[in-house]
Amino acid sequence: MELQTMQDQLTERLLQQQLVSATISQPRLKSNDIKRIKLKPVEIKKEYLIQFEYQHEHVLKHENLPLEEAASKLTSLFNDFRQAMFQFTDEKVQIQLSKKFKVSWKTEQTVEKKVELSHNRKKQYLLEDGIPYPFLVRLGVQSPDGKVKKQKYDKFRQINRFIEFIDDSLAYLPQDRTVRILDFGSGKSYLTFALYHYLRIEKGLDLRVTGLDLKKEVIEECQQIAEDLRYEQLEFLVGDINDYNEESAVDMVVTLHACDVATDMALSRAVKWDAKVILSVPCCQHELNSQIDAPELGIMLQHGLIKERFSALATDSIRAELLSLVGYETQLMEFIDMEHTPKNILIRAYKTGRKPAVGQFERYKQFTALLSAKPFLENELGEYL
Repeated sequence: MELQTMQDQLTERLLQQQLVSATISQPRLKSNDIKRIKLKPVEIKKEYLIQFEYQHEHVLKHENLPLEEAASKLTSLFNDFRQAMFQFTDEKVQIQLSKKFKVSWKTEQTVEKKVELSHNRKKQYLLEDGIPYPFLVRLGVQSPDGKVKKQKYDKFRQINRFIEFIDDSLAYLPQDRTVRILDFGSGKSYLTFALYHYLRIEKGLDLRVTGLDLKKEVIEECQQIAEDLRYEQLEFLVGDINDYNEESAVDMVVTLHACDVATDMALSRAVKWDAKVILSVPCCQHELNSQIDAPELGIMLQHGLIKERFSALATDSIRAELLSLVGYETQLMEFIDMEHTPKNILIRAYKTGRKPAVGQFERYKQFTALLSAKPFLENELGEYL
């Protein structure tokens, strides 16, 4: 298909108000500050608009455009991006553009989807309340008829938020072979089961998932649930992050609430395995708190509570920057709302192979020097920096 034909087809569907959602990704130039763009229709003050959500390195920006302007904007975006996924009311379209702008257009007929226009609509979850999911029923989040239990609704929200991150990561996972996924510190494994369900059952990916945790009783229970649900290629093992040496290459590494430098161990392993996707929710960062010596910040750091919070934020900033320096597109994202837990920052990293910006490593060293920080992760990744 020629580029102009593709643009005409998309414009026609857009003007007919068939768009449900879309994601445009893979910028042609590494220097492009916009990494991904999401589209959806909205109705604001009774006007039908297309909302463009621009995902930059560290921030999100939104723009709402009338149909004609949106069609023109959409056409121009393909000068700068190479991949797109469109969900229309009755079909899904996947687009790939070559370096010479040759178009691969793959379409799949889908069950007719309703276009939801309300700008302030009720939150739409990828897993829906009222539909029973066997793993959620077994884990006690849902009743057998699919109703989310009142005391488990925060957990249900957390699971859905996590699946949103998984969904955003699909473009970075291989489609032509088994996807290898490791979850360090899987615990009761709500999110491990959710990840497996979404990628294997909802998306049909061939994958092998391992959950690793030190608690033998919890691991045995999770393994039994996986077997009872006949979740093939999902296993749970007793083990420590630092002692796990069974892999040479992994596609996705998940680490949730691994304490202190255990998070850094997992991030280091992920980099050395050339993981394409890293999702990490850190926990109790003590390392920097014990190292930090910054007289310039004395007004803040004289207060123990402030020092603890500052150290946690600085630690995650350092982790994100180190991942960026070794070829990852990295963001710090809100995982769940502040009122539910203070451990609400998720590090999301996609392997792009992009080289650091000029002076980026020097700025990183200036920051760590200011704090007198000697990060464990920096030492672990020394050969890659």
